Amino acid sequence: MLKAAMGLLESLGAVSATEVLLVAAAFCLVSVVLQWLQQQQPVPSGLRRPPGPRGYPVLGNVLELRKDTHLALTRLSRRYGDVMQVRIGTRPVLVLSGLDTIRQALVKQGEDFMGRPDLYSFRFITDGQSLTFGPDSGEVWKARRKLAQSALKNFSVAPSPTSSSSCLLEEHVSQEAEYLVSKFLQLMVEKKRFEPHRYLVVSVANVICAMCFGRRYEHEDQELLSLVNSAKEFTDVAAAGNPADFIPLLRYLPSRSMKLFLDFNKYLLNFLQKRVKEHYDTYDENNIRDITDSLIDQCLDKKLGTSTAAQIPKQKIVNLVNDLFGAGFDTVTTALSWSLMYLVKYPNTQKRIHEELDRVIGQERRPRLSDQGTLPYTESFILEMFRHSSFVPLAVPHSTTKDTVLNGYYIPKDCCVFINQWQVNHDEKLWKDPESFNPERFLSADGTRVNKDDGEKVLIFGLGKRRCIGEHIARAQVFLFLATLLQQLEFSVCQGGSLDMTPLYGLSLKHRRCEHFQVRQRFPTKGRS
Repeated sequence: MLKAAMGLLESLGAVSATEVLLVAAAFCLVSVVLQWLQQQQPVPSGLRRPPGPRGYPVLGNVLELRKDTHLALTRLSRRYGDVMQVRIGTRPVLVLSGLDTIRQALVKQGEDFMGRPDLYSFRFITDGQSLTFGPDSGEVWKARRKLAQSALKNFSVAPSPTSSSSCLLEEHVSQEAEYLVSKFLQLMVEKKRFEPHRYLVVSVANVICAMCFGRRYEHEDQELLSLVNSAKEFTDVAAAGNPADFIPLLRYLPSRSMKLFLDFNKYLLNFLQKRVKEHYDTYDENNIRDITDSLIDQCLDKKLGTSTAAQIPKQKIVNLVNDLFGAGFDTVTTALSWSLMYLVKYPNTQKRIHEELDRVIGQERRPRLSDQGTLPYTESFILEMFRHSSFVPLAVPHSTTKDTVLNGYYIPKDCCVFINQWQVNHDEKLWKDPESFNPERFLSADGTRVNKDDGEKVLIFGLGKRRCIGEHIARAQVFLFLATLLQQLEFSVCQGGSLDMTPLYGLSLKHRRCEHFQVRQRFPTKGRS
């Protein structure tokens, strides 16, 4: 790393090699001194610092964690315990494993662990004002989160099974799912192999656009495709994270991933600002069309009083929209993509879901959100997909809001905290044969209901006060997309096609793209509502 920096500076003619070496040596010395000073800080009597591996100056434990970080942290936790400390660059990081320990920190001591670290990259997400990534966790943050939750609820609560109406979320997911069915059947008629992710991502983006802006795009619309492609390019390049968050020296060196990170956030912010301005210009209190209208309405509602409304000025509405827009986009797409991979790998599981859908819903109508409680095997499959893939292996980093104690260890204020969700989802203390894919593990003995206690052990959306704000709509979308697709289609991989389930580490765990999917229509569509 330093060698590359030296070569870059020399090529620019900025300084001599000797000067670069002196600067590098000085930086290493300062790092060692800072690390020594941190270790000398007094610990309250009767307490101790969390254990952990020794690291190198400047780099810390980066060399141990550079590949498949969640697996490396899991291996280290077996040696050092559920509360341990590693060093990434010059920054100490607390790593929490074990469901009981994580619940103790994020739920029982939630106020102590609800902060966000002031990471360099987080500062550029909606100017550091993001609900999800911003460091604020005080009263203003709580008011804004409550406002965002209310807006989500207004448009995503499923009606009762006896109601003939549908919520906005159900309406848009059903529409996009039907589009996917017709598209996949078209590919079947044309006898084309296909890769489903490219179609899933556009449909999921369309649902989010419809929910937030009341607008559905055609799948070939250039504005929608530009948004999807920009998000994909950003995700691919930023998959390894931003080392400058933990090694400050790197902030001053050119970085392609950081440039793309900034470009994407600027692009997305401009896209959202345009949509929000259109909503302000056409706002009608008697016609609340979507989530953006709902946010505007609540901010203008005199009943809220100055304590909440004054804290969310007009120009900050876009920050809330940004959080809600991104809350379920990548998560839902990744969940659906993994689901189809598991379905073709385990055809008997897919067959059992087909049988349940036929028995409970039949072919007279399409699945609805209100069907969730009546399809236990389908629900169990989704839970097992979340658990087994653990495609969000580490939660968004937390930080401590004050000096605190966890499991007898002293944790100082402003300590960066990693939550190892992958470890919990593969913990042999919680799961029998955790490496096997087995939806039945979530079913009651008679197979008629989901064991809710076991379901709550699966970590994918975080826990506590920073739990993902879009969890409800993400779970609802995954269920309704899958139920609608599987009611009508059978997925498989064509003869000779390969299926690689090896996860690719990044911001979320992806699988390698499979270009060999094919579908078969299960029933004719004529005459069905």
